[in-house]
Amino acid sequence: MHELSIVMNIIDIAEENAKRENASVITEIELDIGGQAGVVMESLQFAIESAKRGTMLEKAKWIFNEIPALARCASCNKEYEANDRLAPCPYCQSFFSEILQGRELRVKALRVE
Repeated sequence: MHELSIVMNIIDIAEENAKRENASVITEIELDIGGQAGVVMESLQFAIESAKRGTMLEKAKWIFNEIPALARCASCNKEYEANDRLAPCPYCQSFFSEILQGRELRVKALRVE
């Protein structure tokens, strides 16, 4: 379950930024998570419950912004939602495309006290 290591990295990043602002508690954390980031949301939430104990995020509200995966076909140049990495373009059936968004995995915002 790589989600636990992801959560531990998120906590490290959040705590480091909060300490820079002389904060003692993080009350809210907002994450952008792309549809093709390779994260299983249920596993991520389970990992959060385990990893947040004893940290500045122990009582924080976690907000998840799920970013849909969008691709542009290299053959017909049309954009489409790319939920499956292996699926062809729905317009021309080409397998060559560029992912425009959906790989994000980042801390978007923190609220601290």
